[in-house]
Amino acid sequence: MKAAIDAAPYGASERVSPLVRRVLARNPSPFTFLGTGTYIVGNGKVAVIDPGPDEGDHLDAILAATKGETISHIFVTHTHRDHSPLAVRLKAETGARVLGCAPLALEDDGPRTDAAFDTTYAPDAVLAHGAVVPGGAWADGGWTLEAVHTPGHTSNHLCFALHEEKALFTGDHVMGWSTSVVTPPDGDMRDYMNSLKLLQGRDDRIYYPTHGEPVTEPQRLVRGYIAHRRQREGQILRLLDSGPKAIPDLVASMYAAVDPRLHPAAGRSVLAHLIDLETRGVVSAAGDLWEKAA
Repeated sequence: MKAAIDAAPYGASERVSPLVRRVLARNPSPFTFLGTGTYIVGNGKVAVIDPGPDEGDHLDAILAATKGETISHIFVTHTHRDHSPLAVRLKAETGARVLGCAPLALEDDGPRTDAAFDTTYAPDAVLAHGAVVPGGAWADGGWTLEAVHTPGHTSNHLCFALHEEKALFTGDHVMGWSTSVVTPPDGDMRDYMNSLKLLQGRDDRIYYPTHGEPVTEPQRLVRGYIAHRRQREGQILRLLDSGPKAIPDLVASMYAAVDPRLHPAAGRSVLAHLIDLETRGVVSAAGDLWEKAA
């Protein structure tokens, strides 16, 4: 991880397609990988997707990458603090409109699986599923972004589809380095699985996640994500065959090969699976113990 961080192009503008550039924020962690990838869409009149954490160096890097251009829109996938807080200062600098997910700020009730919620987020407009925002003619470097509602990681999560390149900015719903964590009470495993199935029905050519590298075989990755979640569900049920168990016991068996520092976060995803199974009548809870339903 350290070698990757040392080689990461923090503050630089990377061209990843004719219409898309990326600027990487210096906020690496076990949950953000190398950091938040802020995307600049278009040429001339541009949009910024997921401006990132409220860090002056990252703001300077975005402004330097768009020098001589106009930032007209700021889009936000969800309101974790590694995605949305810089929208306030970027709007003040540029006058851009802030669009995207609905405001959402919750108190934590367990170990963090990523940054906490951003209480400063105040969009100029909330985008519903299917809402389309035009950004000028393609011949002039313009773009068209469509909101795709993908709850699960958070209830307010959006992806954004770039029509001109059949690309999808996936935020944390699909990441380029790891599976996404689903953390109750706001994160919901059933919603997450349904959102993955929604993406299965699309024909996007490439995904641009906020964390990790572009995904060039998106359908294959989504199929793998769905299979991974079904495998985890099966593990839980097999472990409960031998009797009631607490979440830490399930995590110790299911994530034995994973860095123990990540076990509290893994426990949140296990809880999300258990809540889903309970809703379906497959398991039940008695205090801190979970067991198969009679």
